[in-house]
Amino acid sequence: MTIIVYSKPACVQCTATTRALDLRGLEYRVIDLTQDAEAMQSVTEMGYRQVPVVVAGDAHWAGFRPDMIGQLA
Repeated sequence: MTIIVYSKPACVQCTATTRALDLRGLEYRVIDLTQDAEAMQSVTEMGYRQVPVVVAGDAHWAGFRPDMIGQLA
């Protein structure tokens, strides 16, 4: 399963999310929305207005969600 974390600089919840993924040994890719206009458009079209946005297979959510990250492990 591919995990993508859409993020922005100096985002506390983004850092917490990537740390939680690291602790579980999960591989992921971070995309900085301030550097990728196409990714920003995709996230906006999905209805999200805050970061991080995590897309893991068919699941996706916004914010630091340890409950959802736990389901990925």
